Amino acid sequence: MHRGAERLTALGLGALAGTAWQPLAWWPAIFVALAGFGWLVLNPRAARADDPRAAHSHDPRARRGVRGAVALGWLFGLGLGLVSLSWVHVIGWYVVPPLLALMACWQALVAACLVASHRITGNPLLLAVMAACAWSLSEFGAGRLPFGGFAWMRLAWTQVDSPLAGWLPLIGAGGLSFVVALVSHLVAVVVTSLRSSRATSLTALLAAAALAIGGPIAARVVPVPDGDDGVVNIGMVQGNVDGSPGPNAMGYARSVTDNHVSQTVTLMARSRAGLDPMPDFVLWPENATDIDPTKDDQTHALVQRASRIAGLPILVGAVMDGPGLDERQTSALWWTTEGTIAARYDKRNLVPFGEWIPLRAQLLPVLPVLREVGAQSIPGTTPGVLHVTLPDGRPLAVGDVVCFELAWDRTVRETVTHGAQVLVVQSNNGTYTGTGQPRQQFAITRARAMELRRDIVVATTNSLSARVHPDGRVSGLTREATADARTFTVPVAQGTTPAVVAGPLIERAASLLAVLGLVVGVLAGRSRVGDAGRR
Repeated sequence: MHRGAERLTALGLGALAGTAWQPLAWWPAIFVALAGFGWLVLNPRAARADDPRAAHSHDPRARRGVRGAVALGWLFGLGLGLVSLSWVHVIGWYVVPPLLALMACWQALVAACLVASHRITGNPLLLAVMAACAWSLSEFGAGRLPFGGFAWMRLAWTQVDSPLAGWLPLIGAGGLSFVVALVSHLVAVVVTSLRSSRATSLTALLAAAALAIGGPIAARVVPVPDGDDGVVNIGMVQGNVDGSPGPNAMGYARSVTDNHVSQTVTLMARSRAGLDPMPDFVLWPENATDIDPTKDDQTHALVQRASRIAGLPILVGAVMDGPGLDERQTSALWWTTEGTIAARYDKRNLVPFGEWIPLRAQLLPVLPVLREVGAQSIPGTTPGVLHVTLPDGRPLAVGDVVCFELAWDRTVRETVTHGAQVLVVQSNNGTYTGTGQPRQQFAITRARAMELRRDIVVATTNSLSARVHPDGRVSGLTREATADARTFTVPVAQGTTPAVVAGPLIERAASLLAVLGLVVGVLAGRSRVGDAGRR
């Protein structure tokens, strides 16, 4: 295959992979794309005659150099990002090129690992396992580097409607990503080994089928909480925003808060009319107020008015001033009817260049447009569990995840490991109205509900609020760019799933194997080139 055709194929396969994510959600596409990508990187016919490794290798299958593989992997990642991350332009044009270029480097790493593994083994089944390890390594790195990482594009998030989703409560998101990659590369083995080894092809087919069939079976292994500890009625409020704040930011922020006050009135009217159960507390979304209600009298009065009308505490999503000068925190405040804050959680995983600016002192003079980000957000340091008391005197541990945090395993899992009895998500997707971002985030929420075997109540400013059941089903899904209010009755539950422990272990073990394979493969390649030079 000509080099130009190879590169176009890599770009196209990446674009095909991108369709597996929301809003298209063509989840089977990920298996075709990853299988094709693996074949392309290791395809012996793609070898160039002028490659010294190709000229002197005794194994014609191990001819592609790491550099060539990295280029194909990067193009695959670029195609993936162009389709699945097109919504990033909303943050600012200056974010798109560096983000897509940087994220594509993780797929380039996968390609390098594939070539390195191929140098140390020609067994197709073992190569499929090492390929899955390479994808785990890429996700492990992407979720941490740089600037805290960007864990949005995990393979697991594509599978919420597939049979493989059943593995989530057993092996978690990290384990499911490994399984998705493994099945994909086993499919490649089935196709490529038909002529050379029918036994290998059949083994790969049976392994892939077992993983697919095992998903629904695995889903039945971990029980769903039965609600023996009682239930809680959570009043969800979606106030609606127009998504275009313009120059009058202060007035806009007040109007958002006012909208949530209005919908709190609607919520209580529905409950008092018997259309919904009476809430135990009210859930407002992230950024229900962008003005610190403890510093601004007008905002304080709006929130307090809503609490008194409801006669209930409100979990308020607010932007708080401090802790330092020109700093802020995105917080969840348990606002009592007396106007006090009984508990607070500060968002831990922040959006780089959206909520905070890495290397702020160095970048602001060079890129003044970054001043649009505003004050520097400071991450919280404690797990998202608020220990509160309901109006009827019952103590309750509320596990809270704020928007972007959904993609981070540790942040989400620490809610249940620290005793959360009900789970909520507060989010502000208003800026992304009409893009695929809200749907991608909602798919992650569904994956988390299945992983933790818990109900999750989602409140957003203007899109896709709902109750997500432990099996991923959805109740009461709201429409985008609308105001809404309704009450969801969810069980009080405790405990964790095997995924909480197994998921991180699988991802780390697979990543370690990928690193070892990469190092050994690179060293083996250098040794072969050196031997060829001496001859």
